[in-house]
Amino acid sequence: MSKKIKLKLSARLLRKKKRRSSFSPQKHCRFSSNPELVEQINYKNPVLLRQFLTERGKILPSRISGNSAFFQRMISREIKKARIMALLPYTSHGF
Repeated sequence: MSKKIKLKLSARLLRKKKRRSSFSPQKHCRFSSNPELVEQINYKNPVLLRQFLTERGKILPSRISGNSAFFQRMISREIKKARIMALLPYTSHGF
């Protein structure tokens, strides 16, 4: 007599499965659809570049910001230039 063994899913796996199946809106690159914004990506524009930094001063990854790979590289290049020119901080002022 063979019994079928039913596997129990751990709570961690259930949360992971729920996260995958839950609906989350697709992130769209704001620069792909708007060519005027592409012209504003410049190290001299710290107001725009600051939107892609965390409060600690780290560059936001594209999976969070929703940028395409091309524009993510462009933004990170300009952020690094602005840091060198002391327009943006490398880190936050106090921990």
